[in-house]
Formats: sequence, structure tokens, C-alpha cells
Amino acid sequence: MTTRTVHHLIKSMPASDGAGVKLRRSLGQSPHARLDPFLMLDEFSSEDAADYIAGFPAHPHRGFETVTYILDGHMLHEDHLGNKGNLKSGGVQWMTAARGIIHSEMPQQDRGRMRGFQLWINLPAKDKMKPASYRDLQATDIPEVKLASDGKVRVIAGEYAGTRAPVAPGATDATYFDVHLPAGDEFKHAVTDGYNAFAYVYEGELAGIPAHSAAVFSPKGAVQVKAGAQGARFLLLAGRPLGEPVVQYGPFVMNTREEIEQAIRDYQNGTLATA
Repeated sequence: MTTRTVHHLIKSMPASDGAGVKLRRSLGQSPHARLDPFLMLDEFSSEDAADYIAGFPAHPHRGFETVTYILDGHMLHEDHLGNKGNLKSGGVQWMTAARGIIHSEMPQQDRGRMRGFQLWINLPAKDKMKPASYRDLQATDIPEVKLASDGKVRVIAGEYAGTRAPVAPGATDATYFDVHLPAGDEFKHAVTDGYNAFAYVYEGELAGIPAHSAAVFSPKGAVQVKAGAQGARFLLLAGRPLGEPVVQYGPFVMNTREEIEQAIRDYQNGTLATA
């Protein structure tokens, strides 16, 4: 089996979102920094409540999925569908906005560390106007696979070593792993040829991949990486590219400008989630 090489690096950049939450954005920092079907990846991490306490008040989405993964902390999700979920350390919120959802994500702590990620995954045109859906997964719902060393793989989406995640991502067939490797350890995973894949290192480093950077791999073969002297913790993402036009305006991601204009009108008219 051939091995993928690192095609290029996307260094995360400081940014803010919501009501002023400080974060680092790798994918999605510009329209040229996407990797079909992945639109955006944000990392947030702070011990200072001032960096996150304002949270993400009620806001709309249409046309894609958001996956929020909390490493440390406690957030409360509420949406117009009546869903209410407590997202705690190790948990995942998988939300398919599709034709429209209005939700909030607010910290339930005023001190201590808040750390995690939000990933945006595009939806194909045929699914963009389907009804919205939401799933809350607690830490105990996410299967873990122990590696030969002291490492492990948390399987958020996809399958690893015969262990399948509880979420089926649909058209994008997405893989989402949180991989923990001891110093000098190697990790290898077969990815379908033609699927896009990247790794985001959030602790330590991988050979040739520094911390807080997304490494975009070439499109064929397996992903194979090696942890540096301090070990590494990283996200591995892979998925089937949609190959469709992407037109984004803030929280709306559609295929044409006309569809974006319609989304804006629907939101202004209060029909975003019912149109």
C-alpha cells in the first residue's frame, strides 16, 4: 500500500467568533484554505474565562453540518427544534443544519479550562434543504481503541480496527479520529483513494507537522505519521469530496449566490427552518 505525503500545511491563525470567543482557525481561514468536503476547523483553548465566557448566542446555519468536540469544559446547546444538550469533556455534538437551524452554545462555567474544536462539513446539494437534525454524544458514547503502545484512538466518525463510530456521516463518508501517540510512536490508517485527508496537531508534534497546524495529505494511499519527542495528540479527518460549487456567506453555505440570497431572506422573514 502506498503512503500519502504531506501536500501542504495550513498554520492556524488567531480569530474570534460568536460573541468574542478567542480561537485558532486552520481550515476555513480563507476560501482557498478548505479541503472538500471540510469547510472549517476551529480550535479553542483557554484557562481564562474572558476568552470564552460570552459563548455563541443564538445564530443560524444552513447547508452543512457542525461537529463540536469538547476536550475540557461544559457547554450547553439549545436550538429552535427544542433540543437541549449538555456537552461535557470528551463529548461530541453532531448537528446537521441542512435547510436551517437556529441554535446557541453557551459555556456553563465561569472558570477553568475550556478546550475543544468545531468542524464544519459540507452537505451535497441534494441534502442541503432536508430537515435539520441533532445528536448529542457523551464521552462514554465515543468508542476508544487501544494501540500497541500506550496510545489510543477515539473513533468519532468512521471505523478503526473493526470499531465503528456511532455516527454515520452520509454522503461525505467522513472519518474523524482523535489519536494519542507516545513519543516516537507511529500510526497508520488506510484511507480510500480519492478521499481528502488532513491531520491537525493540537499537542506535541508529528514528524514534519508542528503543533496547531493542519497537514493536508496527497490523495492516494494510507496516512502514516510518527510522533515527535514529546508525543502527539492530533485529529485525523478524511472524507469523500463532493466536487460541487461552494458559496458561503457567514453561517450559510450553498451552491449558488441565489441560494445564499434566499437563505438570508428566509432568516430575515423567520422562515429559515421552515422554508
